[in-house]
Parts: sequence; structure tokens; C-alpha cells
Amino acid sequence: MQSLRATQAVASSRAICRRQVVVRASSSGQINPSIKKNEEKVADFVKVADLPKKAVYCRCWRTQKWPHCDGSHVAHNKATGDNVGPLVIENPDAQK
Repeated sequence: MQSLRATQAVASSRAICRRQVVVRASSSGQINPSIKKNEEKVADFVKVADLPKKAVYCRCWRTQKWPHCDGSHVAHNKATGDNVGPLVIENPDAQK
């Protein structure tokens, strides 16, 4: 299994803090196991005005409700030791 690594540096008045993000890929190098595999690239668009008060989107590529999170990251995290969770967007202007 391959790991793609990205390091972020945050400067503060005292020190530079580094955080490493690891995304685990399958042995083929693919992170996405099954979502929209017939498309060249997966890109989803959401109009902010159309969002409900709270929208929860998948970031682990394991959901059965794409692009929404169904909690599949919990099993993924247990199996891989990862710590991925959903993207949560709050829309304070929504009426719902």
C-alpha cells in the first residue's frame, strides 16, 4: 500500500509547527475504490445557496451516498489506522 504525504508548516511567534497528512492508496495507487470510476475525473459542484443548514460530505471515498457522508470512514479508519472524517459545512443563512 502506498502513502501520499503532504506536510503543512504553520509559523508562530515561537516556533514552526509541522503537521503531516497521510492518504493511503491501494496497491494500484488509487485512493478512490468505486465512486464514478467511468469518469475521467470526479468533480462535484454545490451551490452554497442550495445548502441546508448543515451539509456533511465524504472525504474518505468509501460512502455509498456520494457525495454525502454515510459514516463509512469509521470502518476505514479502524482498518487502516487513518483518521479521516467528513467535511461539514454550516450555512447560517439556510431556513431549514
